[in-house]
Amino acid sequence: MVERAKIIEAVNAAIEKAPERKFSEGVDITINLKNIDMAQPKNRIDETILLPQGTGRKIEIAVLGKGEITTQAKEAGADLIMGPEEIERLGGEPREARKIANQYRFFLAETAVMPLVGRWLGPRLGPRGRMPMPIPQGTDIRPIVERLRNSVKIRTKDKKVFHAKVGSTEMNSEQIAENIDAVLKRIESVLDQGSLNVRSVYVKTSMGPAVRVV
Repeated sequence: MVERAKIIEAVNAAIEKAPERKFSEGVDITINLKNIDMAQPKNRIDETILLPQGTGRKIEIAVLGKGEITTQAKEAGADLIMGPEEIERLGGEPREARKIANQYRFFLAETAVMPLVGRWLGPRLGPRGRMPMPIPQGTDIRPIVERLRNSVKIRTKDKKVFHAKVGSTEMNSEQIAENIDAVLKRIESVLDQGSLNVRSVYVKTSMGPAVRVV
């Protein structure tokens, strides 16, 4: 467990060392693991983590289905809503499907259309770790969309090094540090040996140098 004061110190240093920009940059952490075999699927990390202070960026969300779920999606401000016909059409438009898979960070799909999604969009979404969250009929998706807008997804595959976006330079150091703390606690909770599996953690702005947290 890393002390919050130490995280804040590293965040301040990363922001101070970053070249001055006329626009807001993202803030990322890099986590390096040790003493763990990532070739074993059971050791891989696939987590959606709620950031207590949000991402500082607009997270785009797509909702797939028809009927009530689309009404809720509109009310929740979903960025893309697709019905069964559109899902099937994208199966024959690989370039457009790839663009959608890259653009939208989270996908929600009514369970009734999951077979269609798997058949037509699975090859684009699966490798990116963006297969939809199945939504049973009757579920209110509005709070789910709200939560995902403030979340980050971490999927390690077979690598011991991975990155996560934890905020933006428009946020203050305390807010970013709180997000980093939430990510580290969640990651440590799913590692076999907790913090003993963490070799190092670095924080940086998108275009700035990395500063070691631990």
